[in-house]
Amino acid sequence: MNDSPPDALQRLIVERMRELGRSYGDVARLGKLPRSTVHHLATHSRSGRLPNPATLERLAAGLDLPLNVVRGAAASAAGLVLDATTTGDPEIEVLIASFARLSPADRRHVAALVRSMLTAAETASQSVRIASPRVSPHSPLADDLSGA
Repeated sequence: MNDSPPDALQRLIVERMRELGRSYGDVARLGKLPRSTVHHLATHSRSGRLPNPATLERLAAGLDLPLNVVRGAAASAAGLVLDATTTGDPEIEVLIASFARLSPADRRHVAALVRSMLTAAETASQSVRIASPRVSPHSPLADDLSGA
């Protein structure tokens, strides 16, 4: 084990293993992970890096915990702050968690980029609606459009 105090993920793994009476091997087998991966996650600081999402899913299975609990501990260990509201989309959750780690200037740049992309998407959506009006064949307008 390293000299620094255990991070949130390390504490979660060790406490849950103790609670369930499981070894590294037990967690590894139940989660279909290499024993060395479980041991490494439990004993080494992550230094700001998140484990692979599939590793977190398997670790959650091996520890018999909900995935969001393991994800939250991993995010905390990496120095990220997770919003309590979940979207159900891991990509969105990682983006939101990562956003807090950016400098204020970088956050402004990302926010401007997102606003620009949303504006472009909305403009494209409106031009599609304007270019192709939908008229029911049973509408009086259908006769006008067909020249009847």
